[in-house]
Amino acid sequence: MRMTSFKLWLEFEEVTPEPIDKENDFANIVVELSDGRTYGINVWTFGFFETSLKEDRSENLNLNGLYSIPPDLFVKELTRNCIQKTIEDLLKKGDLDLVLNPSILTK
Repeated sequence: MRMTSFKLWLEFEEVTPEPIDKENDFANIVVELSDGRTYGINVWTFGFFETSLKEDRSENLNLNGLYSIPPDLFVKELTRNCIQKTIEDLLKKGDLDLVLNPSILTK
């Protein structure tokens, strides 16, 4: 099991002017690995997924909610603790670009 050290920047700690709903919102994060690789990751909570679908249906987007283009990562809540633990666990599994969504990578 490998572990890579990283720095974590969370949009909601730095630039969000209003309080977020930690269980029903979304945010961008940046993961900077010790080897210089940097990842920008769009993160949604599980609750925000349903909110997004409701908005699509009410605003007739994405064929009236027939589909949704997902974020890079879903988490239970938007907190540093939750996201830190999530990134640590993902890095144990491999490189983020392979672990998060390998189906869209081209070779």
